[in-house]
Amino acid sequence: MKLVRGAWKLLVGIKDALVLVAMLLFFAVIFAALNARQRPAAIGDGALVLKFDGPIVEQPEEVPLTAIVSGQQIGKQYRLRDVLRAIDAARTDGRVKAIVLDLDRFGGAYPAVLGEVQAALLRARAAGKPVLAFATAYTDGGYRLASAASEIWMDPLGGTMFAGPGGNQLFYKGLIDKLGINAHVYRVGKFKSAVEPYTRTDQSPEAREASQALYGALFDQWREAVATARPKAQLAPWLSNPAQLITQAQGDVSRANVATGIVDKLGDRVAFGRRVAQLAGGDDKKVAGWFRTIGYDAYVAANPLPKKGKVGVLTVAGEIVDGDAGPGKAAGDTVSKLLYDGLADNDLKALVVRVDSPGGSVLASEKIRLAIMEAKRRGLPVVVSMGGLAASGGYWVSTPADVIFAEPGTITGSIGIFGIIPTFENTLRKIGLSTDGVKTTPLSGQPDVLGGTTPELDRIVQAGIEHGYLQFLTRVSQSRKLPIARVNEIGQGRVWIGGIAQQLKLVDRFGGLDEAIAEAGKRARLDDAKPVWLEKKPGFAAQIAQQIASQEDDDDAGAPDALSRLAWQRQQAFASALGDAKRMLGGAAVRAQCLECVGLGPIAARAEDRNLWQLVVARLGL
Repeated sequence: MKLVRGAWKLLVGIKDALVLVAMLLFFAVIFAALNARQRPAAIGDGALVLKFDGPIVEQPEEVPLTAIVSGQQIGKQYRLRDVLRAIDAARTDGRVKAIVLDLDRFGGAYPAVLGEVQAALLRARAAGKPVLAFATAYTDGGYRLASAASEIWMDPLGGTMFAGPGGNQLFYKGLIDKLGINAHVYRVGKFKSAVEPYTRTDQSPEAREASQALYGALFDQWREAVATARPKAQLAPWLSNPAQLITQAQGDVSRANVATGIVDKLGDRVAFGRRVAQLAGGDDKKVAGWFRTIGYDAYVAANPLPKKGKVGVLTVAGEIVDGDAGPGKAAGDTVSKLLYDGLADNDLKALVVRVDSPGGSVLASEKIRLAIMEAKRRGLPVVVSMGGLAASGGYWVSTPADVIFAEPGTITGSIGIFGIIPTFENTLRKIGLSTDGVKTTPLSGQPDVLGGTTPELDRIVQAGIEHGYLQFLTRVSQSRKLPIARVNEIGQGRVWIGGIAQQLKLVDRFGGLDEAIAEAGKRARLDDAKPVWLEKKPGFAAQIAQQIASQEDDDDAGAPDALSRLAWQRQQAFASALGDAKRMLGGAAVRAQCLECVGLGPIAARAEDRNLWQLVVARLGL
């Protein structure tokens, strides 16, 4: 029998190995086929089509192969530096006869990112390159990009809806009370409103004051940017009393948009295509309105980044988490190792840290900061370039900088720390369960998520939070050469936009990544400040998944009409909020994170957040 069992195990092992080999061969064939389709072809004359079927982000998340195999919907993301490089290259490229913005399913971006892309489009337009935008309907983010166009087109059945920043957020206090969950919150900073959903059923006066100031400043910037790019747009009535304007137009929103200079032309995609064909070449008599196109992916591939340089660029993008993670998250071990390896393997003369993060784990933030300090110890000038968001832990990792660049719309600050430990003693009591045991010290079995925390533990954790906040203040004080008392005044967890942050001396200059790289090269006395990107290269499986995802249509991007788009955006925001709550209760206990900042950026929620939202909706019978 032993011989039979051994032979059977051997056969099963051979079968499993053959299945694995077959799967690898299958995916290798898919990868080769997709690569063949994606291989950069010669760029001919035509219109460069920027069809943004998702958000513009600093660093796209890595698509796991398991998500593709399981049939999970994969949303597209567009890397900011690739978008900017494509637009700037097209500006002087004679083959590019026009730039086309397709914004029907645009997934949004942080205000500073929108500003950078809008500025690049305006540069192209100023150089004589026609820029045409099309959408069935426009909301805030998409319209800021469209305002840079020489022609704005819209479907006659569409319209605009400008909501401005702000809106409701979820508060969990009532729910966790009903469930009997005891959320032990430890915090420093009266504006650290990330913890308020767990302690209140509404906003505190301090949080409301900070939000009003932040949203008001962002809204002013949006309005000024659109008005400057498109002076003929009569924005005021659309922002102050849109209902009256639409009622006077007898509900014909698109005609009212044309009459007030919001859009230039009404037409469907066929009519729009015929117009582009007049500029870029093609057959404008075809029913489909065919025009010669230059694909975005192919054009980016035809304009690659420099291979080698002396200025290392380290990206800290996404939530800062402990351990290792792929692109789209700033894992402490992963990011610090990238920098240590970059210092060892490259003859770097300067370092630029590109930050686009709401923060997260204090421990992971400190790991990244210490790695940056190692670069300083080796004599490298360190320049920080803040993208759309550099708050809490994102500011923590910025403190080693010799100089900090930001955009006027960058969201930063949020200097504060908090911690949450959920316990379930009241939940157990509701169903007749309890806990008991022998304890040898006040900390035996603590933190006890089933029986509750002790007063001693609460005092210890709160003292640790306060010490961590003092460390945060000290690092900022030393970096920015400000008294600790002054840092405490502008800290307290309050969020600022870049324009005010510069006045408060939290940032030094306005400018993007290119300006930061140039400054780093200048400080290192380099004749040619070429960057080298300190990034983790995607593995074989991740490349396959990304190739497949790039071929898919994003069916989860919401309907293109304005009302449905706004409703979809709010659904995504609530889904993200639920996911944030889940991660906060199950992640690092001590955090420097700005959760309220995330809602001001890219719209699409993670796949797991959407699944959680759908589960809640199903349970509620909605």
